Amino acid sequence: MSDHRTRFLQLALDADALRFGEFTLKSGRVSPYFFNAGRFDRGARLAALAACYADAIDAAGLEFDLLFGPAYKGIPLATALACEYARRGRDLPLAFNRKEAKAHGEGGSLIGAALAGRRVLVVDDVITAGTAIRQALDIISGAGGTVAGIVVALDRQEIAADGDRRSAAQAVAAQAGVPVHAVAGLADLLAFAAGNDKLVAHHAPLLAYRARYGCDPTG
Repeated sequence: MSDHRTRFLQLALDADALRFGEFTLKSGRVSPYFFNAGRFDRGARLAALAACYADAIDAAGLEFDLLFGPAYKGIPLATALACEYARRGRDLPLAFNRKEAKAHGEGGSLIGAALAGRRVLVVDDVITAGTAIRQALDIISGAGGTVAGIVVALDRQEIAADGDRRSAAQAVAAQAGVPVHAVAGLADLLAFAAGNDKLVAHHAPLLAYRARYGCDPTG
């Protein structure tokens, strides 16, 4: 497992963003783990998370020139990532959307740098049903930008719906024709748990969950 994946999973565990037990998801599935990016709620944690994102993006070789954070969790993530890239010597423009368009002042649903003519990297926490990501893609194309890729913190790598062995990330990648990358996925979490004495008891439930709901890795 690459260093950014290990660092991210340990960081998530330390921040209580990654928890183990029994969690009922919005889908109704009972998951042996839960990820909540909202627990990266301190400056140092968010900065360390942004460094993991940047390393994953660089390893993927994505070419882009603007960062876009979908409301709401994508906004602080993209902002922190822009700061991390500035620290590394690359000053990137940043934009994000409002959930509801503003009718006064500057108006509209977009805040930040102009998207027209730019290769846009979408930054978010996870892809579940993919609805929020698809909305972001529509906003970007409507503003004249080109989506260069999507990056998320954790890919659960599980089927989005019965009868479709693709994950939500795979479905979005196929439908939108853009690459989707994650800092880490369920496969990485399994390896991380197996190698951690404090988490090894959770390895079997994770394996069982993947056996039941895991996506087809070929997409």
